[in-house]
Amino acid sequence: MTKRIQRAFMCKLKLNSQTVVFLVALTTLLLSTWAAASAAKPNIIVILADDLGYSDIAPYGSEINTPNLDQLAQQGLRFSRYYTTASCAPTRAMLLTGVDSHRAGVANIAEALTPAQSHSPFYRGTLNHNIVTIATLLKDAGYHTNMTGKWHLGYEDPSLMPSQRGFEQTVMMPFSGGDNWTQQAYIPNYRKTLWFENGKEITLPEDFYSSEFIVDKAIKQIEKHRGDKQPFFSYLAFQAVHIPVQAPREYTEKYLNTYQSGWSVLRDNREQAVKDLGLIAQDAPVKTMNTTLDWEGLSAEEKRFNSKRMAVYAGMVDAMDFHIGRLVEYLKAIGEYDNTVIIFTSDNGPEPSDPAVNAGFSLIREHMLGYTSDFETLGERYSWNTIGTSFASAAASPLGHYKFHSGEGGMRVPMIISGPILAEQLQGQISHSKAFVKDLAPTILTIAGTQHPGSEYKGKTIEPQTGKDLLPLLNGGTDTVYNDSDIIAYEIGGNAALIKGDYKITYNRGGQNDSLWHLYNIEQDPGETQAIEKQRPAVFSDLLSEYEIYTRQNGVLPVPEDYNQTVQAGRNGAVKRIKETLANNKGILSLLLLLTAMAIIFFKRRKT
Repeated sequence: MTKRIQRAFMCKLKLNSQTVVFLVALTTLLLSTWAAASAAKPNIIVILADDLGYSDIAPYGSEINTPNLDQLAQQGLRFSRYYTTASCAPTRAMLLTGVDSHRAGVANIAEALTPAQSHSPFYRGTLNHNIVTIATLLKDAGYHTNMTGKWHLGYEDPSLMPSQRGFEQTVMMPFSGGDNWTQQAYIPNYRKTLWFENGKEITLPEDFYSSEFIVDKAIKQIEKHRGDKQPFFSYLAFQAVHIPVQAPREYTEKYLNTYQSGWSVLRDNREQAVKDLGLIAQDAPVKTMNTTLDWEGLSAEEKRFNSKRMAVYAGMVDAMDFHIGRLVEYLKAIGEYDNTVIIFTSDNGPEPSDPAVNAGFSLIREHMLGYTSDFETLGERYSWNTIGTSFASAAASPLGHYKFHSGEGGMRVPMIISGPILAEQLQGQISHSKAFVKDLAPTILTIAGTQHPGSEYKGKTIEPQTGKDLLPLLNGGTDTVYNDSDIIAYEIGGNAALIKGDYKITYNRGGQNDSLWHLYNIEQDPGETQAIEKQRPAVFSDLLSEYEIYTRQNGVLPVPEDYNQTVQAGRNGAVKRIKETLANNKGILSLLLLLTAMAIIFFKRRKT
């Protein structure tokens, strides 16, 4: 082979034999060095749960059985202060780019954009084209890049699909959520739940269950290139535990007796478990959310129904853990587990929405979407289920608030990192360093032995990364990568937060909130029980000034006074369905039903 290459060089380039020998030797050396470097690079897997609360898994104090995540925690490092945004797509944009969600084009979810927002390049609801994903950069660095599960960053323009954003193999669902058993739509915004494989629409198998399917496909993607010596990056984005909350009966049944004492007892039990683990201080104060109902004021039938709602939720977490275990066992079987970095986390805190209690949505759910909420089959095929605000508060225990809100329960979630890059003395330990979702992209690139190109990629101007590299923390070189002048900031739908040092300002709008800025010392008061803006006016003013800078740098737009993310999403979905129905001149009964439901929702909202 070498002699053949030498002859080719001599014939084509007319080089003398000594020069040819040198060039061939150099080429061989470079190729072998590249192959050795690729083989030495660790595989990287990112597992993203959807709407998982701070204490929803056993390593963070949960009563839910999650032995595989327990194992990852014992071999890895848990973060007690890892932050995301409080909504799904903006978090995903930051995770995959290391760029603020506004500058990435995903300042809000596409389903909930206002007309004014949709005119801004920061509010597309889809990844901008001046953004380079880590999948693209990892592929450039010699990695196979795979993605399975929820995408939610654009699909109607094919250039927005993950198959065009650096992922070599993809099986994805593009929406905010989807049914876990079938392809029926879970909200009126969609006619059915779409799935795509490598950019082409597919039909799901009859025995589909989302968590099982996502892991099956992830394993097949890895298996396709096994043995070619290239490392792989796999991104698994679970639907668990996004609404509709659904689980196989055998998982739900394990928890039928677990939640009969109600949400307040569960929140108290988890609070103590979190403190006993050392995730927060034993003397840290916590608050009771004003949206938590009185369990004892419920009827026996209401208690029975609500406890099963939470049992389904627990079953969905349990099932996700089981299928994560299948992936881990596969990695062990092919000899790749010890050379694989695994990052497990959630996109935001638990989902509090409970449209099932609204008569208008009940009409839509049953007659347009084809769901029931029957007790006997709750969480199973054709069943629509949520946990509501009270159990969502327990899922975020001991923190306050939940998804959509800038309280700790909306944006502080579990994160576990395990694998060969972790210092041995950190295995099984807890890091109290702050970390932000933007930090994962530069960390992953460093682990892979590459880096973000800055403000230019292949001759095109791009957004630079602004996250921090966590690797010095993971290899034991430092206790934190954040200093007292560094900030963590986000805004979605008018709700916002900024963290600097031990302090945090929050702004939460409407409903149970007072639509005012508040200051907390979250080092001493992670439950955000005592607002201290009057006691610390200079700190309060400093953080507000930092937030103003953040809004200018990132194109943050104000929202209308009555803006509500879930209501706007419902309104946008209804308008879309009406337009489609009128354009197709069919489905008049469905249209009348939708208009009736909208009227019920509107008048009920006006009364409240």
